[in-house]
Amino acid sequence: MKKTASILLAVLAASALYAEDNATQKTDEVLQLKKELQSLKKKFAGLQEQVDTVQQHDAKDNVKFTVDLRNDYNYIKYDYDKYSFKGKDWSGTSAKNDGLFTTRVYLNMKSSPIRKLTFSGQVAMYAMWGAHLYDEDTTLKSWSASSKPGDTLFRLRQAYFVYSDTFSNGLPYALSVGRRQATDGFLANFREGNEEPGSPLAHITNMEVDGAMFKLDLGKYTLPGAYIKTVYGRAHAGGIATLYDRVGYKPYAQESGDINENVDFLVFLGNIYDNGQYKLMFEHATIFNTKGARTGIAPGADLPDGGKNKSLDAGTAYLDALSFQLTGIGDMINDFLDSTTLFLSLARTQYSPDAGHELLGSTSDEDGYSVWTGFSIPDMITEKGKVGFEYNHGSRYWTPMTWAEDSVLGSKLAVRGDAYEGYWNFHLFGLKNLTGQLRYTYEQHDYTPNIRCSGWVAPKPVDIQAQNLRAFVRYQY
Repeated sequence: MKKTASILLAVLAASALYAEDNATQKTDEVLQLKKELQSLKKKFAGLQEQVDTVQQHDAKDNVKFTVDLRNDYNYIKYDYDKYSFKGKDWSGTSAKNDGLFTTRVYLNMKSSPIRKLTFSGQVAMYAMWGAHLYDEDTTLKSWSASSKPGDTLFRLRQAYFVYSDTFSNGLPYALSVGRRQATDGFLANFREGNEEPGSPLAHITNMEVDGAMFKLDLGKYTLPGAYIKTVYGRAHAGGIATLYDRVGYKPYAQESGDINENVDFLVFLGNIYDNGQYKLMFEHATIFNTKGARTGIAPGADLPDGGKNKSLDAGTAYLDALSFQLTGIGDMINDFLDSTTLFLSLARTQYSPDAGHELLGSTSDEDGYSVWTGFSIPDMITEKGKVGFEYNHGSRYWTPMTWAEDSVLGSKLAVRGDAYEGYWNFHLFGLKNLTGQLRYTYEQHDYTPNIRCSGWVAPKPVDIQAQNLRAFVRYQY
């Protein structure tokens, strides 16, 4: 019995020693594996750092390009129940185009050499199929020609830098100088099929601008999403004598007077409140040396000191807009209401002529008013398709800065009368980068149609119906 016990104890002792040696060996193996894993992690981190360095170098040394290509078909019809122009009575006549095709190409550029500094650029071509080589409309500006279908030239639509930083108290700010496309702004993005709006508020400003912008982000100190921008720019360089003009040696200088002065603008705009569901924006703009005419001489007639009595520096214009957007009705009630958007915008313009001048055919201050409302809802057919409807109304003297044509009928936003519009935006074949649109616009002009903020044109009672059916396919990448 003692022998058996001794043997058993020896076996147990040997087993314990083996288990201890085996555990020690496994511990050593685990430690070795950990060391190897740590070494691999360090090597991977080094490789990732090298990759990041290469990517950052490429991003700084190169400009990223993207493309926006749109081809569309338009049916247009005008009925002139009451209208006269340049002494000719057009009442009882009509005009139409059964097949107007256009192509618009945006080539976008983006770069960021350092974290706080970015550059954005865009060249644009917007042409009718079979268009002339050069657009014959001499009133087009360098900053507006790419917003109207004319020739096949590529033009600079935007080129600006943005420098962003914070003050010592933590207040974020941004500075930008250059040409910006102030088109398809807040609320106009729905009808254009854009996911995000441009800047500023489309109700009173829809045109490219050459100028400088300063922005303060106030959301941290005031209401959620609040910010304010100040923009100063030039819409018209007047009276410039180039080096080759035969008027004496005064290159790029101008003489004083009211025939052709610079037209500058000062704009204040921003978010009052934006929490993702409720968004309220404002804009106030002042236009200096607004174009009009002198009193006592018929518009378009010769002036005693040279030139024609139109497009003169005749006064100041003031424009204001307050726009509200509701994104999603209720709080997570259902997908349909969550994807529904409602909006309402109110705007006013005031044209104030200087002494001895008239604006909009009047020697007194004239106020114009406009309302713009609409909605966008899921189409219930496609995955991300949206159906929308909009209504616009403008009074007799309503005259916003909407040089860029938001339709081939001209500016729907500037209608002096009523405009109704419905549209369907969808993805073709379910593809993210290929979209389509069907849109119908009807305009009832009760007063002379507003074109180019023409302050020398008096709005007179008319009765014109204009309608446009548009279908487009658009590629973006």
